[in-house]
Amino acid sequence: MFNLLSTEYNSRILCYYMNATPSIQIIRIADSPNLSFERVVFPLQRLFFEALPQAHLEIYKNKFGVATLSASLLCDFLRVEQEIETDRMSYLSTR
Repeated sequence: MFNLLSTEYNSRILCYYMNATPSIQIIRIADSPNLSFERVVFPLQRLFFEALPQAHLEIYKNKFGVATLSASLLCDFLRVEQEIETDRMSYLSTR
């Protein structure tokens, strides 16, 4: 699942998150201007999304029927590194 920010955000990054818990989570980005991102994430579900590096992904868990904040992660920490393409190009140029 992808969530694409408009092209006006030149510093956006591709992020990856996995719910490694046995519980359903709700994740959201609340501190980015002009961006509303909220998803239900099932146990072991993985997703990709775009965000600004300085944004925070808030992770909520359901406890006694109430969603409580359990963690807040800097999106830059969830950044997907894309260096495979560079390695592939250097390999192809040596052949």
